[in-house]
Amino acid sequence: MSTEAKILEKSHDRPASIDNPRSPRMKSRSNFELYAWLFMRFSGLALIVLVLGHLFIMLMLDDGVHRINFAFVAGRWSSPFWQVWDLSMLWLAQLHGGNGLRTVIADYSRKDSTRFWLTTLLVVSMILIMALGTYVIFTFDPNITAS
Repeated sequence: MSTEAKILEKSHDRPASIDNPRSPRMKSRSNFELYAWLFMRFSGLALIVLVLGHLFIMLMLDDGVHRINFAFVAGRWSSPFWQVWDLSMLWLAQLHGGNGLRTVIADYSRKDSTRFWLTTLLVVSMILIMALGTYVIFTFDPNITAS
């Protein structure tokens, strides 16, 4: 038997695939990780547009940062367009960053209990920040008077 035939014969003795060192500990039938990966790519693209637009408007137009004050924010948030723009930035940034941190927690926490509590703390903090930010954007009152 030739050397090539022996090599080909031995290659069939190997397992079908070798697990990646960063592969999940338990095989899952859901596509959650695929969707999380896709979300990171699409939310990153959307955040680039939202953040660069935000920075351009805040820093480049008119007097730039010198015009930003309470009246500017009040005028901006009186428009539903800017409320949705800022809300989209807040939600996408929180979900994008939280998803990335969830991946870091899954990769580097050794104990299941540590992973559970860190992920729980992450989810609770994300929910609180998104809820508080949403509340502020939609209930902002430009007619505040000093008491």
